[in-house]
Amino acid sequence: MERKILVVDDERPIVDILKFNLEKEGFDVLTADNGLSALECALTQNPDLILLDIMLPKMDGFDVCRKIREKLNVPIIMITARDEEVDKVLGLELGADDYITKPFSVRELIARVKANMRRVTSDAAGDSDDKIKVDENFIINATQYEAIKNGDVLDLTLREYELLKFLVTQPNRIFTREALLSSVWGYEFYGDVRTVDVTVRRLREKIEDDSSNPKYILTKRGVGYYFRK
Repeated sequence: MERKILVVDDERPIVDILKFNLEKEGFDVLTADNGLSALECALTQNPDLILLDIMLPKMDGFDVCRKIREKLNVPIIMITARDEEVDKVLGLELGADDYITKPFSVRELIARVKANMRRVTSDAAGDSDDKIKVDENFIINATQYEAIKNGDVLDLTLREYELLKFLVTQPNRIFTREALLSSVWGYEFYGDVRTVDVTVRRLREKIEDDSSNPKYILTKRGVGYYFRK
């Protein structure tokens, strides 16, 4: 069965190029040229991954991402024409799994699509019934993709959950940003290490009592991150 990808962009040449190359890779490609039609297509067609431009008519990509995330856990890669940190932070905060900046190479985008697809497939196959106990008040429920602290389910995006689970299951081991991109995002050659920094910062804000003085996810200056247990 072909995997479905929804491509959302109001620039027809970009849509045509992406559709052609994704279909060459064996994907079934759906397209939308505005935010409202993208939202409708996502909720009715249930694609396996969404490539979502930020600057869209009728509804921008940020609002589309937020509304999709309320209903679906599909991987979302945001496409931005501006290499601005605020766009990337907001996209990740709203639940996007990744972002890529225009102009981009088709080869890089295909690699990111495949990486995100692999993560979803491996996560679905690899989960067990086990609950991972972080401490007395902090538990990860692998079957429900949930992190529970003090009895409350934390509002984590899928990528935040995956990063937390990866670090928790390998406590006190330091990982470089590049290693985390490879292991959690699935990138071997592509990817911006700032994606890791943004995701760690957002995750700390959600799991730490004081994100400015974290006790779970710590930074090894000049090296990377680790989970202290």
